[in-house]
Amino acid sequence: MVFDPMYLVLMVPGILLTFWAQSKVKGTYRRYSQIRSATGMTGAQVAQTILSKMGVRGVRVEQIAGELTDHYDPSAKAVRLSQGIYNSTSLAAAAVAAHECGHVLQDVEDYKLMNIRAALVPAVNLGSRLGPILIIAGLVLNFLGLAWLGIIFFASVLLFHIVTLPVEFDASKRALRLIDEFGILQGEENKGARAVLQAAAFTYVATAFYALLNILYYIFLMVGRR
Repeated sequence: MVFDPMYLVLMVPGILLTFWAQSKVKGTYRRYSQIRSATGMTGAQVAQTILSKMGVRGVRVEQIAGELTDHYDPSAKAVRLSQGIYNSTSLAAAAVAAHECGHVLQDVEDYKLMNIRAALVPAVNLGSRLGPILIIAGLVLNFLGLAWLGIIFFASVLLFHIVTLPVEFDASKRALRLIDEFGILQGEENKGARAVLQAAAFTYVATAFYALLNILYYIFLMVGRR
């Protein structure tokens, strides 16, 4: 195997940043999952309270397996909270549950970037699988047109992650406002919720950065073949 110094220059920083972001969110989550909120509301109760007070009907709050697998499914109209969030009364549980409700409100208000992100999912699924195959095949066969086609496919992945950033930031902003407005967390507790959501935001930034570095690395390989 030929050593490629450009891989170290472009890809290793992205890998290290992603690893750091994942470690940060897990560490912050563990810290604030051990601190009980003053109101003693579980993650499920936080979600139900927010949805009720915001007048949202027809959205279920469900428990799912796993850790940090929490998400809102707009097609099923369901807020799905992981086991460690659904029954927990911690600051972390309140923050995560409120964040997912932020996505519900985006859906209710027809938030354009959320719709764009959802529309990109089929292209992302195809691009993430087919893009690298076309790029590598084009490089091996010395058919750069095929490789550039792979870049176009793979670019959908980067676009998805770029659109994801404002969607997630907006959901966190809504969450922090709601838990304060409805008295779900009080005083210094809000700082804990903010820390949890900010740590989660780092993972989205790191993922987008890594996708960008992937494309730049592939482009470097193709330019080097000319």
